[in-house]
Amino acid sequence: MDMTADDATRRPRVGAGLLVAVAAAFSFGMSGPWARGLIDAGWTPGAAVAARVWVAALVLLVPTLMALRGRWRAVRRHAGMVVVYGLLAVAATQLFYFQAVAVMDVGIALLIEYTAPVAVVLWLWVRRGERPSARSLVGAVIAFAGLVLMLDILTGVKVSGVGVLWALAAMVGAATYFVLSGRGDTGLPPVALAGLGLLIGAVGLTITGAVGILPLRWTTADVAYRFGTVPWFVPVLAIGLIATALAYVLGIASTRMLGSRLASFVALAEVVAALLFGWLMLGQLPDLLQAVGGMLVLAGVVVVKLGEPAAGESTSSTLRTGSGPAADARGSAGHDLAA
Repeated sequence: MDMTADDATRRPRVGAGLLVAVAAAFSFGMSGPWARGLIDAGWTPGAAVAARVWVAALVLLVPTLMALRGRWRAVRRHAGMVVVYGLLAVAATQLFYFQAVAVMDVGIALLIEYTAPVAVVLWLWVRRGERPSARSLVGAVIAFAGLVLMLDILTGVKVSGVGVLWALAAMVGAATYFVLSGRGDTGLPPVALAGLGLLIGAVGLTITGAVGILPLRWTTADVAYRFGTVPWFVPVLAIGLIATALAYVLGIASTRMLGSRLASFVALAEVVAALLFGWLMLGQLPDLLQAVGGMLVLAGVVVVKLGEPAAGESTSSTLRTGSGPAADARGSAGHDLAA
């Protein structure tokens, strides 16, 4: 009787959690197309990322402070990890992704970034000696084959080499993001880790821009998309409020409703969302071979994650998330910042 009652209450929760997780994935997935419009209008990727992170950090500031009541000792104890998380796993990952979408299709860039779970498995193998299962190795091979097709290496079709390098850098940042956000020993609530990471990332981007390391150029000119032209603040608010702050909140809620493993699988819908928004907003569509490659990449990532034991969820299956990623943080906190 207890089992039946428990199942009856869990089913609606899982159903609602799936809807929330899909909403989070689609929220994260629209960041690339909105950013590409800003970049085409004259914004540098650094300026687009800084605007995104600052808006989201300010929106999540109050929830972060509330979540940290009585936990500031944990922040001091793990200050180094939090700083690395904010600068590398949040700010750098988003910056690299926006650099990539500036010169290549949004969906392709995000698919490359989404090979991060494979990189995490390989890192844990090399660094900690945690040998992946045979299924994970097969998944890695499938994902690599998909990446080859997606980049049109075999047909010789021109793909931006610079864009691929930026997307691979975003993948490394996302892998770092998943490893750090998957730590369950910090005593930091997920929303607090996400909020602190965004705030530190925003400050870091501003400082690097102020000293001239990172170009921060923007314009108040209207921004053109496939559906029409909008004022500059529309994509800025859309990226900050919907594709970051709201996406993080939805990601956190879905992870708590579904568990990190199931939520991480649903987070793969972010790639589908990025492709859809890339088509609707920018008119970008992959060709047939790239589409097949993209499906192989997703299939490979799924196989890799299925091959990991439940005990490994704290490191390799915290895909926001996305990747995001957050993502959120995108992993234990819920996305794809990555994206």
